[in-house]
Amino acid sequence: MNKVFITDKVVDPYIEKDVLGDELSDTLHEDIEVIIVWHKKITKEFTDKLPKLKAMIRYGVGYDVFQDLEYFKQKGIYAVNTPDYGTDEVSDSAIAMIMNIARGISRYDYKCREYRDSWQINTLDYIKRTSDYKLGVIGAGRIGGSVILKANALRFQTHFYDPYLSAGTEKMLGAKRFDTLDELLETCDIISINCPLTDETKAMIDEKFISKMKKGSSLVNTARGAIVKNLDVFYEPLKSGHLNCVNLDVLPNEPAGDGLMLDAWRAKEQWLDGRFIINPHTAFYSDKAEFDMRNKAALNAKRVIEGKKPINIVNGL
Repeated sequence: MNKVFITDKVVDPYIEKDVLGDELSDTLHEDIEVIIVWHKKITKEFTDKLPKLKAMIRYGVGYDVFQDLEYFKQKGIYAVNTPDYGTDEVSDSAIAMIMNIARGISRYDYKCREYRDSWQINTLDYIKRTSDYKLGVIGAGRIGGSVILKANALRFQTHFYDPYLSAGTEKMLGAKRFDTLDELLETCDIISINCPLTDETKAMIDEKFISKMKKGSSLVNTARGAIVKNLDVFYEPLKSGHLNCVNLDVLPNEPAGDGLMLDAWRAKEQWLDGRFIINPHTAFYSDKAEFDMRNKAALNAKRVIEGKKPINIVNGL
């Protein structure tokens, strides 16, 4: 009894209770076999206090909350994520941000507040026909692949970089594949980040990355915030015009703190004119997506306490 514990955030576990019943514990104790995790960092020291722990299940796709995957593997503890609950929601948010950039929606909203004597003639010169934009997706898995397919329907020229996908994926997605990241950055007008946070991608978007981007190009990140080194790397490129727009659902540190970029954003400085957009890490959300996420995590926990192997294992066990 009471073998599953939710570590954080979920105040009313009515969804999990419906799946797990009395197996769901209100307290953390030594007989816990499965923990379900939202944002709590799970360390070696934390797991060492749970001698019967068999699995750690992450609400959501990202699993960087698990601090030492190899150690957990050696201890025989499954590290698991829930990647299949909000694919459409996140890819829809990415597409909305991409379309916002391509059509200048937020920029027009910002600028036209000052228009008194003229109106329709105030067009943004950089706006192109959608079919003339080159969209580059970094990471073409479930979400990135969905972004590409939706962008294809909108007639974008789609490209991607993902060294971990098998040959032929480009044919399935109907997109051009680049062998190097540099080629993608030099070619594409809008870059969408859809890769996981790993040792390889952590702080990948830095001054050097941005300097390789095509002049006047834009960036969308709906993946993980820490893929960006820090928000201030965007300040000078946006101010100089090297970057056109940056639209973010995720930040390196959440909630948003302070800094050059955030101070300018909060002050609605005129030079930004709607080119820097932040959402509060909500791309994953819809009423149905949240239910799916919590329900799937609970069902996976149930598999473990019933002696079955969980699905979506991320530490190779």
